[in-house]
Amino acid sequence: MTAGSAAASRGARKIWLMFIVATVFGAVLVGPYLLLGSDNSRLDVNGGVHYALLVTHIFTALIALVLGPLQFVPAIRTRRQIHRTIGRLYLFAGVLPSALAAVPVALLSGRLITQIGLTIPAVLWLITGTLAYQAARRHDYTQHQNWMMRNYALTFLAVTSRILVPLLLLAQTPFITSAGSIGDRAPSMIPIGQSLGWIVNLIAAETLIRRRRPRSARSRRDVRPSPSGGSARPEDEECGV
Repeated sequence: MTAGSAAASRGARKIWLMFIVATVFGAVLVGPYLLLGSDNSRLDVNGGVHYALLVTHIFTALIALVLGPLQFVPAIRTRRQIHRTIGRLYLFAGVLPSALAAVPVALLSGRLITQIGLTIPAVLWLITGTLAYQAARRHDYTQHQNWMMRNYALTFLAVTSRILVPLLLLAQTPFITSAGSIGDRAPSMIPIGQSLGWIVNLIAAETLIRRRRPRSARSRRDVRPSPSGGSARPEDEECGV
């Protein structure tokens, strides 16, 4: 096995691991909402409309959370029609409705940290999704993948925020005098975890994108004649629009 194929194999395993993590977390997140009872909501809601928007946001976010990693699997990317179908479902059945529902859910929460911490990533979710779609339409597959990485980083907030909250609580343990107050502080930590989560994810995505740039530059230099007489890059054969 060559170094390149070994690296690709490791990358594929990481993507499948992300898919498993996303699926498990997604199942846990939607669990309380399967029976559509507002009494089971993890978040305080102000009436039926607020709850309906919350449920819409959660279930469509689940679509984006689970489908997102599949877009980066090399074996799927080489099958253009499958890649295109998954990408459109991800954007139009997942990201778009979930982001649009997230804004009023955040604003109706009545908590400033939640309003800011969820509205900003929701807007960025829409912007990065739009830029990814436009890049694919103009066949700029490098930028398409970069924007999709940023977009899924925002999607993965559903996972990261749930990891950060316990870590934030543990960090406060030396300053807490009674065991019961740890659980009491959990609800107040959720908005902070949500606000920090998307920032952490975007930093991670940008780091990965910058690491990919030298490889992309080499791929652009390594052009070869295409059957139509022009030139084709390796990534042009992997992505569909």
